[in-house]
Amino acid sequence: MTSTGGPATFTKGVDAAVAETVHRTGATIGALYVCAPDEAVLLLEVLCGAPADFAAPWARVPVASPAPVADAVRDGRLVWVGSQEEMARAYPRTAVALPYPCAVAAAPVTGTRRWGSLLLIWPATRPPHMSRREQGHIASSCRRLARLLEEAVESGQGPVPGAQPRVLPVASGIRAGRPAPAAADFAERLPGGSCALDLEGRITFLTSGGAELLDRDADQLLGTLPWQSLPWLDDPTYEDRYRAAVISREPVMFTACRPPDQWLDFHLYPDASGISIRIVPTGAQPPSSPAPRWSAHTAAAPARAGQLYQLMHLAATLTEAVGVQDVVDLVADQIMPAFGAQGLVLSTADAGRLRITGHRGYPAQVIERLDGLPIDTHFTPAGQALTSGIPSFFATAQEMRRIYPEAQTISGKQAWAFLPLIISGRPVGCCILSYEHPHTFSAEERAVMSSLAGLIAQALDRAHLYDTKHQLAHGLQQALLPHTLPEVAGLNVAARYLPATRGMDIGGDFYDVIRLGDTAAAAVIGDVQGHNVAAAALMGQVRTGVHAHATLGSSPDEVLSRTNRLLSDLDPGLFTSCLYAHIDFARHRVQLASAGHPPPLLRLPGHRTLPVSVTPGPLLGIVPRASYPVTEIPLVPGLLLAFYTDGLVEAPGTDLDDSIAQLARRIDDAGEGDLNRLIESVLRQSGPTRQRTDDIALLMLQSGNLPSDGPA
Repeated sequence: MTSTGGPATFTKGVDAAVAETVHRTGATIGALYVCAPDEAVLLLEVLCGAPADFAAPWARVPVASPAPVADAVRDGRLVWVGSQEEMARAYPRTAVALPYPCAVAAAPVTGTRRWGSLLLIWPATRPPHMSRREQGHIASSCRRLARLLEEAVESGQGPVPGAQPRVLPVASGIRAGRPAPAAADFAERLPGGSCALDLEGRITFLTSGGAELLDRDADQLLGTLPWQSLPWLDDPTYEDRYRAAVISREPVMFTACRPPDQWLDFHLYPDASGISIRIVPTGAQPPSSPAPRWSAHTAAAPARAGQLYQLMHLAATLTEAVGVQDVVDLVADQIMPAFGAQGLVLSTADAGRLRITGHRGYPAQVIERLDGLPIDTHFTPAGQALTSGIPSFFATAQEMRRIYPEAQTISGKQAWAFLPLIISGRPVGCCILSYEHPHTFSAEERAVMSSLAGLIAQALDRAHLYDTKHQLAHGLQQALLPHTLPEVAGLNVAARYLPATRGMDIGGDFYDVIRLGDTAAAAVIGDVQGHNVAAAALMGQVRTGVHAHATLGSSPDEVLSRTNRLLSDLDPGLFTSCLYAHIDFARHRVQLASAGHPPPLLRLPGHRTLPVSVTPGPLLGIVPRASYPVTEIPLVPGLLLAFYTDGLVEAPGTDLDDSIAQLARRIDDAGEGDLNRLIESVLRQSGPTRQRTDDIALLMLQSGNLPSDGPA
């Protein structure tokens, strides 16, 4: 995401603000993330002090993900991670892709709206705590960035979604070209060899001693990456040491073998402009330095260190997927950009056909044509890749056209990767990444894609199983909850149920309204311990028990006592809270009995909402012979009663009485009027879209006009 052409003023201002913040705070790396138009994803806009490929795993960060920049935006606060150990504890997924000693701060960039997040990285040698002055610098910089973004958007020069991030040097005086003669002579006189790398890893200077030890002419090495121009350094462990030096800004050292048997020690000394390297034969007297020794004599897989970390990052991302749609979204948001693809089709094998479960970058008519193709189709390579288990790569449309002429015609793409999704020899589906222009797939890229396909297969298979269980459990719960509430003359009723956002989206919260002839009704709300099928099943038993005893004409205390004995006999191993109300229109009274449930809220016409003081008995299913005291309140026209479960009021670190009082104020703030609108307003003020760890049930009752002889 960047700005080109017209928005030059915008880019210069933002770039200068980011670079100045990095300098003022003493950070070594800085990055600015800007919210995508839908504000669901943070896109990297500016990177300062590190190569672009370092940030590949974090070029797109979902706002909902567990990452410092996402938490800063989502919570509107400064996030500080003072050490690598703290990173591993608080953000394990980020620690996988950033396994170097460093300190990290992320701050929200907020003005008239939520704009994004500023990320800063320091070496681990800095103090473990952030000073007030540093916090002030960062907050001031975030306000400045917010103003720049606001002004840019107002003038039509804002960020452009989809472009590459801009990469800035952390210092303006980065050295380039040939070194001064005196400096070159100084380096030549040192024993062993010397060379310099820029932050991108390219060799910018090499002494004759260094060329001799590396056994290569300087002209062949200058401007190249060591692990590409020197095959014996083509090892991710060596590249990893370079990355560690850039990120941590601390000296590091490794040992490598130049064929056939010459072992060399490499001492890396980084700063903001690049890395100075001393090369000496192993066993020779090295220069005095604090560089820690790190030997790497063993071979490793022939993949780039950055790609390995990116693979681990993507693998960790896939472990968070719950349902099939989660897998589709993660592949589209994380894996597509990682490989620069513009199209995605994710399909599953079902009854001999390929059913498309998700896609990006294709028009609807193309997906309709591709959906449901038989696995043995010759229309695309997807079926062949799935049955053979061998990935297929087509770098150009000509390659595809020779074997599958129709595929290129219908999709309009120019390059494809067909990745079979296989688990223990069992085909699960196929992941297709496509490109709008010809794309050469390197051996390393093919290896990473093939490895990732296995992880996608595991995630997709697990997600299908979860979705199946969820549909069964959700169907069970919906069958147990009332589809509609009965109409009761003289009483207005409204209710809502919101499942927890974690787990199986089901639980044991329940509510009901029961007609008891023409002059009475009952209302009940309860909460069974747990958020699983067992809780939902027990909820159905409790609701049935309460309903049966209520319709027999039992008093509130008898209803709870008899239901309690039933649960004690069943011994389900789960406890249940319950609040039962008997509404007597003829006697103009409401009788309440509670089994460990939060108290109801009462609002009389013209008065504030307050909790009703109900003496609770024990939870159902604990004490077989428990008794439940009855509380009586007068039933007057316009009386409002609100029954709720603890998911609406309980929060970590918050006093329950304070939360109940806050709920009462929200009811007052919602005002009078239709109960359905009142409930929606209360739930909206309670933030129902947040991550809920518990279910929420809310039942509201309001009495109408009450004739002296009761309702007709």
